[in-house]
Amino acid sequence: MAASFFSDFGLMWYLEELKKEEFRKFKEHLKQMTLHLELKQIPWTEVKKASREELANLLIKHYEEQQAWNITLRIFQKMDRKDLCMKVMRERTGYTQTYQTHAKRKFSRLWSSKSVTEIHLYFQEEVKQEECEHLDHLFAPKETGKQPRTVIIQGPQGIGKTTLLMKLLMAWSDNKIFRDRFLYTFYFCCRELRELPAMSLADLISREWPDPAAPITEIVSQPERLLFVIDSFEELKDGLNEPDSALCDDVMEKRPVQVLLSSLLRKKMLPEASLLVAVQPVCPKELRDRVAISEIYEPRGFNESDRLVYFCCFFKDPKRAMEAFSLVRESEQLFSICQIPLLCWILCTSLKQEMQKGKDLTLTCQTTTSVYSCFIFNLFTPEGAEGPTPQSQHQLKALCSLAAEGMWTDTFEFREDDLRRNGVVDTDIPALLGTKVLLKYGERESSYVFLHACIQEFCAALFYLLKSHLDHPHPAVRSVQELLIANFEKTRRAHWIFLGCFLTGLLNKQEQQKLDAFFGFQLSQEIKQQLHQCLKSLGEHDDPLGQVDSLAIFYCLFEMQDPAFVKQAVNLLQKADFHIIDNADLVVSAYCLKYCSSLKKLSFSVQNVFKKEDEHSSMSDYSLVCWHHICSVLTTSGHLRELQVQDSTLSESTFVIWCNQLRHPSCRLQRLGINNVSFSGPSGQLFEMLFYQPDLKYLSFTLTKLSRDDVRSLCDALNSPAGNVKELALVNCFLSPIDCEVLACLLTNNKKLTYLNVSCNDLDAGLPLLCEALCNPDTVLVYLMLAYCHLSEQCCEYISEMLLHNKSVRYLDLGANVLKDEGLKTLCEALKRPDCRLDSLCMVKCFITVAGCEDLASALVSNQNLKILEIGCNEIGDVGVKLLCGALTHPNCRLEVLGLEECGLTSACCKDLASVLTSSKTLQQLNLTLNALDYAGVVVLCEALRHPECALQVLGLRKTDFDEETQALLMAEEERNPNLTITDDCDTVTRVEI
Repeated sequence: MAASFFSDFGLMWYLEELKKEEFRKFKEHLKQMTLHLELKQIPWTEVKKASREELANLLIKHYEEQQAWNITLRIFQKMDRKDLCMKVMRERTGYTQTYQTHAKRKFSRLWSSKSVTEIHLYFQEEVKQEECEHLDHLFAPKETGKQPRTVIIQGPQGIGKTTLLMKLLMAWSDNKIFRDRFLYTFYFCCRELRELPAMSLADLISREWPDPAAPITEIVSQPERLLFVIDSFEELKDGLNEPDSALCDDVMEKRPVQVLLSSLLRKKMLPEASLLVAVQPVCPKELRDRVAISEIYEPRGFNESDRLVYFCCFFKDPKRAMEAFSLVRESEQLFSICQIPLLCWILCTSLKQEMQKGKDLTLTCQTTTSVYSCFIFNLFTPEGAEGPTPQSQHQLKALCSLAAEGMWTDTFEFREDDLRRNGVVDTDIPALLGTKVLLKYGERESSYVFLHACIQEFCAALFYLLKSHLDHPHPAVRSVQELLIANFEKTRRAHWIFLGCFLTGLLNKQEQQKLDAFFGFQLSQEIKQQLHQCLKSLGEHDDPLGQVDSLAIFYCLFEMQDPAFVKQAVNLLQKADFHIIDNADLVVSAYCLKYCSSLKKLSFSVQNVFKKEDEHSSMSDYSLVCWHHICSVLTTSGHLRELQVQDSTLSESTFVIWCNQLRHPSCRLQRLGINNVSFSGPSGQLFEMLFYQPDLKYLSFTLTKLSRDDVRSLCDALNSPAGNVKELALVNCFLSPIDCEVLACLLTNNKKLTYLNVSCNDLDAGLPLLCEALCNPDTVLVYLMLAYCHLSEQCCEYISEMLLHNKSVRYLDLGANVLKDEGLKTLCEALKRPDCRLDSLCMVKCFITVAGCEDLASALVSNQNLKILEIGCNEIGDVGVKLLCGALTHPNCRLEVLGLEECGLTSACCKDLASVLTSSKTLQQLNLTLNALDYAGVVVLCEALRHPECALQVLGLRKTDFDEETQALLMAEEERNPNLTITDDCDTVTRVEI
């Protein structure tokens, strides 16, 4: 047996097999055995307290590996653990070594097999040290050392997932990673397996074994030491959609390969085994839904150093390599393409083709679209010819037709009948394969794919400049207008990455010249008009759900490189919402926003761009220029009234630029939200903008850490005569009770602030100061939000006192505080008083029980001002509701909204609720979601809803929680009563005005 087997970790696997009493006996035997063999003694105190892992470490530390294992084996024999002895003996036969030798040969061959990019010629096959350490860590045992792990390698096509798997398997075969963690690692490629007939897992393993007689029994005898590597998961036809009853647990049972892999992933078969699954980003949802994922790892592809190496190796001539690399490095769009090895090859090929023709790269390869157009048109132009042949023109047109069909049908693998339908005849296929744009796919002779999804997207976009969708043989292919609308929606097809960009990029003047030169006719300009109309339509319709992807629009306009059209187009938009996650996004957003003057609402985030101040370089300076263009919208767009900055990290320079724009007299914001933003600049500059913004009425900070000085500076600015803020939110801003002193002064002195939300801060000890300030008769605050503020029931005394003296506060949110029945009782004493003016009270998740409902019921009868009561997520049960219903039927009760979601209710309370619905003249909204109601209870409620005196307009119920019969009953009730809405999201319903 190989020496590597005798490690502390290898021994630990066997010690883990011992039960607690057996492990104690093992230690006793160890003490006697080492004395008998006259070996150096391990201190007994260390042995006695050692865990299994610690004892394995001690054995390796004090003895040679071989000797440590011999001792362990002899002790197993004395303990009559024949099963463990047999496992060791089987391993000593060398099965693992035999398989590792075979795996090394196989994966080395696959690594060096001919590929388009020929990456194996330029890079070593070894796993990088950082990758090695990370992957080793992903499968490091937790706690007992036996927990199975399911790790997902996720990334776009061509990023290097399969390459990484090959290198990983070669590293395992050399004992460089997973040393003694896995005895066997088996590689399954879904692209190859999906065409196989029904077989067993044993058959799949045997396919990977070096000879026909695979020792299946031995291999699966220790499933916790198996790793199954599953590549190209997205190639499975139905993902993981089989019902649990269809799965199998017998490794010898023949089933469809789909079922076998699903049984492995869902832990029905060999649940102790670990899995490593490579998948494109479009598939993880079903993995997350059905598989217990330990971790997701995203390969980064080529870093900057890798890209430079690749350029140098590809061009061979150092001068040309640096010329090409310098051009690409100056363009964030082109440089980001090079992260994906296959796309890096396409880019290098395009640049080399243009160089050989003596073309100016700065003119012919400016944008992503121009790179792909050069690549495609050069491939379809015979070498040495001035232009294409009629045959190559026809072949490219047919290929574009095939690509468009694939994009609309989400098809990326094509059969020969698909090719023929789109005009590709059998004699065209060898020529298309020769261009490498089309490749044979998998084991089947008659299956084809485009070189990369981006190539398919480019050809699909080109189709629309060659033909009308009405001329396409497949009915799924839609119009340009529908393509653009679909591309600009956040819910667009997952595979549509560059399709819209290529379509608009081909409208560029230089691209039009290329098209004209290749096809020999002037192309229509209708698409540009359709794009204009599409953006106009998006701008005219409000988008309350945020379904329009502004960044997708920006990328499309950027590809056009037509400033006049971009300026016209962006000013059709009234709202922009986008997320900047890299420099390419920054450049594209800045390019479009610098022309923008009509926006009314702007929302954005900036991540991974300005985390720290870089040393001054042209790229760093250019990034700041781009940031300035984005921030300048605050002053150049005279209609901009609302700004939301969220999930962002700003360096000092970028923070200062932003603050300067906020302080500019041309900035006329009315609403400003700063959510989860960290900045390293002087925060006082931000609050100074309140002196210059007389129109600003709403200011919100959420998940943004504010220091004591920040809070003081902010309140000082709010108290200035120039400040006109009426609504202030400081949610989860790490406020402390000390800050309440400053906030109390704000409430006392400020005569404009009517809304204060300080939820999600620890304010228990500081609440008395706030309440004391609000007892001042001159305060004007109307809304006070104190949810998740760690308040205790003692705080209710101060709140009650405030409610009796304050005549302005009408809405009070105390949700998610441990107030209990005692605190509610104190509040109800104030609520019962006729001089209490509170209209709305929220006590969601305040640990209220039935006892608290008695006090609430009494308050509801006494207080005719209270119109909204939210007490969801409290265990009041049917008995508590009965008490409340007694008050709700009283003629003095004026309640209009009642929230009872997740209150432990059953259908037993529906009769009481029905009596309220038929007698209350005021109740308009009742939320009963997340309660265990059944058909019988819903029948009772529906009968009450039909009563002529029922005033209810909104009933909170989630229809999908019920069986089909109950769902039908609820839908019929909605149809019968056009004034009634039954919804599971009562928060979206307009509340009664206070």
